[in-house]
Amino acid sequence: MKDLAILKSDPWLAPYANAINGRYEYFESIEKKLVADGQTLSDFASGYLYFGLHRLTDGWVFREWAPNATAIFLIGDFNNWQRRPDYQLKKLQNGIWEIRLPDFAMAHSQLYKLLVEWEGGSGERIPAWARRVVQDETTKIFSAQVWNTFQPYVFKNPEFKPQTEPLLIYECHIGMSSSEEKVSNYDEFRTTVLPRIAADGYNCIQIMAIQEHPYYGSFGYHVSSFFAASSRFGTPEELKHLIDEAHGMGIAVIMDIVHSHAVKNEVEGLGRFDGTPYQYFHGGSRREHPAWDSLCFDYAKPSVLHFLLSNCKFWLEEYKFDGFRFDGVTSMLYRSHGLGEDFTGYESYYNMNQDGDAICYLTLANKLIHEVNPNAITVAEEVSGMPGLATKVNEGGLGFDYRMAMGIPDFWIKLIKEVKDEDWKVGHILWELTNRRADEKTINYAESHDQALVGDKTLIFRLIDADMYWHMQRNDSTLLVDRGVALHKMIRLITATTINGGYLNFMGNEFGHPEWIDFPREGNGWSHKYARRQWELVDNENYLYNALGLFDNAMIALINSTPKFNTTSIQQLWDKEDDQVVAYQRGDLIFVFNFNGTKSFTDYGILADKGAYKIILNTDETKFGGFNLIDETITHLTSKTPKEPTGKEWLKLYIPARTALVLKKQ
Repeated sequence: MKDLAILKSDPWLAPYANAINGRYEYFESIEKKLVADGQTLSDFASGYLYFGLHRLTDGWVFREWAPNATAIFLIGDFNNWQRRPDYQLKKLQNGIWEIRLPDFAMAHSQLYKLLVEWEGGSGERIPAWARRVVQDETTKIFSAQVWNTFQPYVFKNPEFKPQTEPLLIYECHIGMSSSEEKVSNYDEFRTTVLPRIAADGYNCIQIMAIQEHPYYGSFGYHVSSFFAASSRFGTPEELKHLIDEAHGMGIAVIMDIVHSHAVKNEVEGLGRFDGTPYQYFHGGSRREHPAWDSLCFDYAKPSVLHFLLSNCKFWLEEYKFDGFRFDGVTSMLYRSHGLGEDFTGYESYYNMNQDGDAICYLTLANKLIHEVNPNAITVAEEVSGMPGLATKVNEGGLGFDYRMAMGIPDFWIKLIKEVKDEDWKVGHILWELTNRRADEKTINYAESHDQALVGDKTLIFRLIDADMYWHMQRNDSTLLVDRGVALHKMIRLITATTINGGYLNFMGNEFGHPEWIDFPREGNGWSHKYARRQWELVDNENYLYNALGLFDNAMIALINSTPKFNTTSIQQLWDKEDDQVVAYQRGDLIFVFNFNGTKSFTDYGILADKGAYKIILNTDETKFGGFNLIDETITHLTSKTPKEPTGKEWLKLYIPARTALVLKKQ
């Protein structure tokens, strides 16, 4: 049994040492089987250099893995979509098929597919390793596209290294990033949205829906072509230009990668690719995801591991992405997909419900990603809280750099929906935001993109509701709007300033984007009205959206002003439930929150380190949509009283209702 560091860091894991060692030894054994002597995991994960369509100096070569196929033909524009013997693939060993063609056999931008035949049937298929897939605007049919541009993109910032202390993520969706009612593109995002993100101070963008997906409204989570950047948004070169320009601005770019499941479509996706239901996926009852109407990968198969690991390396190498946010990790970790599980104790993690093959895959993926790029960023979207998820592989963990603090958005929504303002327990709020494993970095966020979708509400919409339609102009607010604007700032500030790893904001939520997200569909007449971002709202100084945007900018600037802000310890200074006031210290900064909706406090005493303090951020500033009740020119000196603990003195402050202050020691 190995002496894994994860077991030393948490004594409560001792009863599960055998399980933790077992999964680590299994990972080692699988890696040994996959990697030949003298090679690395990166060498193994290079399938995209072999499979798919490749241009040679004297022609073309195409390869595909389809072990159950009896014959495969290339069909496309170049042969009138006919089954012709001169475009028939030759079967090699291990289910691999190949065809070599002369230079004139196909040309850039031509469309093509495979005609795959098997015992008892046949079907048209898009190649599994296709790098370019497009949809016909009239027929809506998807096809692979020959992509052989004579001017490949040359990266201007090939040695970029992300800034991750702290990691400040701006989550975005290319298609809905325009103010116009349309599907936006990579170039428009690069020229109009990227500068906004840079100006706001975020150092990382997380792009959704990059991998090609048949249904736009799936938010990119029902992937069909894993190696193809979605052509709805433009060309591969335009995506590379976007990433390169972000790097030039000091912004890392990570993508949502979906390896937890795949779309069920057979013509567009991998479903029954070679006529069998189990080529890439589980057979029998485990094949279909019970909640997502999708197919579940069989991570025990070496060919599936090869496909998925190669996919990770491809996006890092070909597009220079800086890493990934892995979607649906909870669904991968458990045979139950986490459905109906409560995960109330460690025994919930280490039992026969674990999917050891999926855990092994994620461990392999993290080792590979950091082998390809030691500065890469990996984030797990995971809700169960399994220990070790964001612990290094060689310490017995799965190797993610961060885990999403998925309980925080749920906590805020539940609090707003179910608890009266006067009953908010401020100490409990701080505990919820800081209740995490000390040895694992997390990404805090106040609200998720899911809460912006139709059927749910964003934080600002829950706080203000219909008044958003009529009273979001400055000096024309209501009590409901005043409350909502104040709490929106306070919730974001306390969430962002209690991080131990990073903070995430979804595009538009920083300024309280109104209403919901509703992608074009039959039920709304295929409208793009709600699948866009109304930037004109935050740009208009007459609106409170502008005020919220200015506050977010100031909040991010504050975090960026302290080197390695996320690594500074959080020391709780004050928690008075009756007053609804809580305060904590990080380095030389003190954060004070008065969540009380009716009481302002004069000369309110908080025990702090002796010294002089000045207010450097105040949610009540007029420009932030507040009432300007605080004099920021005052230097606050601590004072002694007979009862203070050793080394502490009273910091006396005026704290208006629903206001937060940040003070810096002078």
